[in-house]
Amino acid sequence: MQKTIIIHGLEGRPGDNLNEEIQWLGNSLGLFGKRDKEKSCFRVFLELIKNKNGLTSDEIAHSSNLSRATVIHHLDKLMESSLIIYGKNKYILRCRNMEDLIDDIEKDIKRMFKDIREVSKKIDNELKMRQ
Repeated sequence: MQKTIIIHGLEGRPGDNLNEEIQWLGNSLGLFGKRDKEKSCFRVFLELIKNKNGLTSDEIAHSSNLSRATVIHHLDKLMESSLIIYGKNKYILRCRNMEDLIDDIEKDIKRMFKDIREVSKKIDNELKMRQ
């Protein structure tokens, strides 16, 4: 499965407001775009953070006051970002807490860069042999 990990280096840090901190984290991970005027992705993500046992798309739609289609759209995006997983008919954060989630994303990035580095080295060696 392809993973899409986006990291934005944002200036400044959030204040002491939990919603601001979650919003900042989501923006740092490229989750909440400027087109999302209703903050629907934030609302879906927030529901999943609050519920450690997982939720169905219908439950998320009901609790966030969003249409099921909108919820499914954002769940797909969150799964593509590998922040959530789907199992037993429920969506759940990939890890039990946010710190572990960020640690796992960091490991994913390191594995990706290891692969990229190995292929880059192979390309460099092949190009060197052609000279």
